[in-house]
Amino acid sequence: MCVGQSWGNRQDFHERWYSGWTWDCRLIITGYWVANPANSQLAIIVMLEKRMLLRPSCATINRRHRISLLRNFYIYTEPPLTFGLYRKFSNFVLRPFEDALDIIIVGAGLSGLATAISSALSGHNVVIFESAVELQEFGAGLQITPNSSRLLRTWNLSDKFWKSVAEPTYLAVHRYSDGKVLALEDDFNKKIRFKYESPYVNVHRVDLHLALADKAKQLGVKLHLGQRVTNIDFNIPSIETETGLKARADLIVAADGIWSTCRNLTLDIKDFPRPTGDLAYRIVLTLDDIDDPELKEMVQRPSCNFWIGPGSHVVAYSVRGGTMYNIVLLVPDDLPEGARRQPGSIEQMRAIFDGWDPMLNRFLKLVKSVQKWKLMHRRELPSWVNDKSNCVFVRGDSCHPMLPYLAQGANSAMEDGAVLGLLLGSIKKREQLPKALKMYQDLRKARGDAIVKETFKQRDSFHMRDGPEQQARDELFLSQLGKELKGPFPSRWTCPRVQPWLYGYDAYEEVREAVSQDPFE
Repeated sequence: MCVGQSWGNRQDFHERWYSGWTWDCRLIITGYWVANPANSQLAIIVMLEKRMLLRPSCATINRRHRISLLRNFYIYTEPPLTFGLYRKFSNFVLRPFEDALDIIIVGAGLSGLATAISSALSGHNVVIFESAVELQEFGAGLQITPNSSRLLRTWNLSDKFWKSVAEPTYLAVHRYSDGKVLALEDDFNKKIRFKYESPYVNVHRVDLHLALADKAKQLGVKLHLGQRVTNIDFNIPSIETETGLKARADLIVAADGIWSTCRNLTLDIKDFPRPTGDLAYRIVLTLDDIDDPELKEMVQRPSCNFWIGPGSHVVAYSVRGGTMYNIVLLVPDDLPEGARRQPGSIEQMRAIFDGWDPMLNRFLKLVKSVQKWKLMHRRELPSWVNDKSNCVFVRGDSCHPMLPYLAQGANSAMEDGAVLGLLLGSIKKREQLPKALKMYQDLRKARGDAIVKETFKQRDSFHMRDGPEQQARDELFLSQLGKELKGPFPSRWTCPRVQPWLYGYDAYEEVREAVSQDPFE
């Protein structure tokens, strides 16, 4: 990194850095330039009277595009100027240090890290307290749909992360017994990119988690590991951890998972997760585990396959560039009460799927170990914001966990984090925090609740017992095979009504529209 060239006045900065910039500012500017190691592009950090920070906000600024900042500060570029961070057409953040919020995030999962990134980009000071002693994620594969992949692109995650993804070339739904294709979307990757201008990618959860953590750290987010939050004083507000560490903030963000401490402290009641009646067998196979050429080809040519049957279904897809295969078997829950996760019996797992598609069973014969995860649910929160407007929930598992039947748990959580951070970037003074939090809830709660309902509908559609309803469902599937899909469709993954609503969501546009209608004055 190269740091250190500075200019003592506006004119000198203007001439020596970039003649296309025009400054309308009464403050003395000191400029620094740094080479961004993440993508070898040039980024600028501008200090105004050593009290204000300007952070570039992603990608290319179009010719003569005006970036409106706080106070009387504007930038025009001619010709276009490209930055390596954040989002096309988004506002730069110019925030006096004394106006920056101190934000504590409880939990360093996907929702917590997404909130941290978005809030840091909005010019605020962010600290995360995480109970785990090392940063790690359990689980295996994740399906990242366009509504959140556009956020990951906006946040400019590392090249290493993007090289690890697998983009499915087709999506297929199979009947459980014989593998008959009921629905098929060829060129799935191309169609998704064309329709939503952002990809649908399958990733290893660990890869995404580490990439988000790295980005948060690059943005100055401080991370305290091994610090379980045990108490919150909402009058200050402040948190206290198991080790006795105390910290104060303007805002506390609860993102501490399905067994959330923050939730119980905020509600002042004991509210525990409840079983959904389902569990998941989670399996990851590597290419080294597979000798069968046909199976190996399925892994190396990324795709997404569903097998749907009575009371159960299976989803399988490639991760890490087609070098690993993630299989999730969703079945009725038989774990004892109180058990969250435990090693599963391979023999029992194979017995459940005996009589299913031979192709699926060829994969299951390769399994050497398996984990069983109880799928839990929590009752809906009446409000995501406490009465003092200094604690807010993001939709991760601490707020309202989602069944994995539409792969929207992680995606919706990242939407939440993005929207919250963007709204916090719109406020001009602390007194506007309650308004920002109310807007956040208004923008997010209804959508989140609707997604939860759709996940249950998808479970019902995929888990039908053999009989008249199942036959009618399969006939509807087959009637549109090879055709342009119309009307309600049993698979919401390709349903022409549900898919655009899920994948077409743009957190930046939602916030921009909301703030334009009700601006922060």
